Amino acid sequence: MTKRFARQLALVAMMMTVGTPAFSAQQDEEALPPSKPGKPISTGEVLSGELTALKVRDVKNAGKRIATYQITSEPRRLPAPSGLCNLETGPETFQLVTSSDAQATQLKSFVGKEISVKVDEVACASDPGQMSEAVITKWSLIRKQ
Repeated sequence: MTKRFARQLALVAMMMTVGTPAFSAQQDEEALPPSKPGKPISTGEVLSGELTALKVRDVKNAGKRIATYQITSEPRRLPAPSGLCNLETGPETFQLVTSSDAQATQLKSFVGKEISVKVDEVACASDPGQMSEAVITKWSLIRKQ
């Protein structure tokens, strides 16, 4: 009888230890406040963040590699009609579209560093090949002084 009781006690103890982390994790999730949307960004404002280079092949040009850069920043809301880009807090990654080889060369030296750009035109990513949540099509680099 005591062996049976010991087995049952061990089983109950095991169930308590396995069930407790799930219960406490559920409580932690409930304690977190809901995410707030990022502050808005509009034309003419400055966006700062770390610049990264992406390896992207152009599907239209027989797989030719194109220079693609992205800024990772705090969540930002875009102007209407884009808004939050179907995200809870707004996009955090912004693809910088280069319109010339000069712009690509300019960004190449800043990869891995914190940069700031003046945003002239921004929209949510819509093409399947875009790696970022939002795309900045017109921009200018701001030099730190």
